[in-house]
Amino acid sequence: MSQPDIDATVEILLIEDNQGDIRLFQEAIKMSTFNLNLSIIQDGEHVLDFLNNKTPFTHAPYPDLILLDINLPRKSGLEVLATLKAHPVNRRIPVIILTSSQAPEDIQTAYDNHANCYIVKPVQLNDFFQIVNTLEKFWLHQARLPIKGHHGTKNKN
Repeated sequence: MSQPDIDATVEILLIEDNQGDIRLFQEAIKMSTFNLNLSIIQDGEHVLDFLNNKTPFTHAPYPDLILLDINLPRKSGLEVLATLKAHPVNRRIPVIILTSSQAPEDIQTAYDNHANCYIVKPVQLNDFFQIVNTLEKFWLHQARLPIKGHHGTKNKN
């Protein structure tokens, strides 16, 4: 996908285990001018199953954009990021780290593993909505997103 058509569905994968943050994000995207479909994975171990349509995600949409928390159960977001960016097709998906961690080593590790952006989650509700709005403006209005998968199709490996 290059510049998303305002009528086209933009697939966003939110990898987050905190129910409060999930609800906030769901509320924030309701204000979008784009047709957004939000898929949610709450466990770092299931991300590749989701991307490769393995059970129980046999009909999961391939994301245009991934929002990734670092603090996840079973497999950290930094491990997920390293795995995603090591894969020749999945590495093309822009990954935005959206986390509460301000640790310099987490920030460095995220960029070392080719995160496209690192954002610390704000405490205030209005600030959270502003970040989501800013992400939409940049990633969906200004930036050009890659074509999904290999030759426009989803990778099945």
